[in-house]
Amino acid sequence: MSAPFARAGSGAPRGFSVVVVGAGPAGLTVGNILRAAGVDCLVLETETRELVERRPRPGVVEEWAVRGLERQGLARTLLERAQTHTECEFRFAGERYRFAYTALTGHHHFICPQQSLVTDLVREYADVRGGEIRFGVRDVRLHGAGSGRPSVSYVCPGTGERRVVTADFVAGCDGARGVTRASLSPERVRLARHDYGVGWLALLAEAPPSSDCVVFGMHPRGFAGDMARSPEVTRYYLQCRPGDDPANWPHERVWAELRERLGAAGAPPLKEGRLIEKRVLDMHGYVVEPMSFGRLFLAGDAAHLTAPIAAKGLNLALHDAFLLGDGLVASLTRGDGSGLTGYSDACLARVWDYQEFSQWLAEMYHGTASGDPYRAGAALARLRRLLDSPVAVAEFAERYLGVRTTG
Repeated sequence: MSAPFARAGSGAPRGFSVVVVGAGPAGLTVGNILRAAGVDCLVLETETRELVERRPRPGVVEEWAVRGLERQGLARTLLERAQTHTECEFRFAGERYRFAYTALTGHHHFICPQQSLVTDLVREYADVRGGEIRFGVRDVRLHGAGSGRPSVSYVCPGTGERRVVTADFVAGCDGARGVTRASLSPERVRLARHDYGVGWLALLAEAPPSSDCVVFGMHPRGFAGDMARSPEVTRYYLQCRPGDDPANWPHERVWAELRERLGAAGAPPLKEGRLIEKRVLDMHGYVVEPMSFGRLFLAGDAAHLTAPIAAKGLNLALHDAFLLGDGLVASLTRGDGSGLTGYSDACLARVWDYQEFSQWLAEMYHGTASGDPYRAGAALARLRRLLDSPVAVAEFAERYLGVRTTG
């Protein structure tokens, strides 16, 4: 460190151009963009570096997002390791339907576990670009976001002392349960929320892929998903009750349900293995408007949560980070504040587009198992139109890949 941090009440606190709260994909991407431009910044993270780098998260990265990372010099190892997906498969009523979206659009998905991307971003920011980062901090508090010089305080894990840092700007990238969004008074924010009324049992299995592409199963017993993560590990999803207990899903039940819901004529048998993760995700989403408040700018899950139905969350976080990082650099190095002024509107255009697509897809995935004959019939009609109409296929491909979206 070039100078000591100030204790609360011990005199003038140390200042940074930007304090980034949260070391997830959004926060670390913003930090890397700032460091590449020579802007001094501090990243604060409540978890340890070890946990941040090994915390398992899905990693479907859209091609435009990878190209954005590449432009920032942040994609080299991702491009070396990531799988590319060019097709997906829908299964319903005992039949299989392939959807070759790359042949249709020329675009594809990259599959890279999010923890691998985060590990690369931490290393680049802290070890290569010399960015300052504090892991394991406690009780982070935001002060004076509406003032010309906001500050952030936190409890140092080593000494137990509260330290204060001032900033020109604060980037709130600390997720759905973070302090930056929670620090906003209700009269300053509009929170739009949608609950899908279903849960997904998220599973990781020590099992090689059973299919050469992502598989989506629509079944009267509920949705199922099969998504390879590596040659040794596969991600599965099973629709379940919201708030269900993972203990209700022992090994035998999980594999029986997966076989039933993903079964189809000519489908290869599932390759079973030990379940190394079981979590229940309640499907919901929210959007905070606006995404900027004085000198506080929210990004990623701090500003919006997109249910994993369409695998858009990581991509939205990166989109926010690119816009915010570039806007902060322009303001701090060239005095051009236009990027920050337009930041919230530019982000929200894509956020709402992805939210609407997730809602559309959710009805197709879950309608068959809703117990409502009308919803079930409408869901199957939606799926058949997708399979039969070239116009519907082209629109779905563009939205599934994030191609030519707004924002």
